[in-house]
Amino acid sequence: MAGAIRNPLQWGVDGLGESVEAFGAANHSLRRPATEYETTRPRVRRIGLGDLGIALRLGIDDFLAARTDVLFIGLIYPLAGLILWAMTLHENMIPLLFPLTAGFALMGPFLALGLYELSRRREAGEIATWEAAMGAFATPSGGAILRLGLILTALFAAWLLTAMAIYGSIYGWETPTSLRAFAEDVLGTRRGGELILYGCGAGFLFALVALSISVISFPLLLDRKLRVRTAVAASVRAVAKNPVPMLAWGALVAALLVLGSLPLLMGLILVLPILGHSTWHLYRRVIV
Repeated sequence: MAGAIRNPLQWGVDGLGESVEAFGAANHSLRRPATEYETTRPRVRRIGLGDLGIALRLGIDDFLAARTDVLFIGLIYPLAGLILWAMTLHENMIPLLFPLTAGFALMGPFLALGLYELSRRREAGEIATWEAAMGAFATPSGGAILRLGLILTALFAAWLLTAMAIYGSIYGWETPTSLRAFAEDVLGTRRGGELILYGCGAGFLFALVALSISVISFPLLLDRKLRVRTAVAASVRAVAKNPVPMLAWGALVAALLVLGSLPLLMGLILVLPILGHSTWHLYRRVIV
């Protein structure tokens, strides 16, 4: 029913619950024997806000050092986003436009894998080109990286289902006549305000989960041969031990992604590579 509005916590919890079975299926299908992995638990270091600035500066240095190769990689993201936008508008699925765009933040840690590899290679004094970046899955933890990527994909799908459920609850599955009419309704009516409130509330929960399980887990898997659960546990511990810096990092990433989305996602050509490189250096400052 259009009037049956639940709070953001309920929407987020329900959406996350729907993806639990998908998480389990992905984990079971790609599980490997424990003997193949390191058993030492990664040590988490306490960091401060200044470390974020250092990580960002080093990320910019990496970007400038290999900007030709990085720009080639960065161009993929806005092009993919524009294709999704075109498909959404063509199929008159306008309410999905914002959730799809916001979903970049959920999938970002996985999509930036090649950028972590470039930073790792540059740090080690090895050749760092886009061809080398494409070999990131060839690492000893390649299966674990893929498994964690599937988990983020399931989380992204759960977010889209939750966003559409919130829209249907408020708008009653009413189809917008145009993007302009939909934007005017969202920004100028009470039900539009409810959509923003509940949508952003649920989105915050999904973003918090994604940040907690993946902020340093992908670089960690790229650097060491670990189980997914070991890398995710280290990421969660890093957030729990450094709540203020990690939340600040999440806010910085969100703000830069918003800026990078203007105009027409073209700013992501610069923003995403810099954030990817910076995430590697954040990992290096967090994990001993």
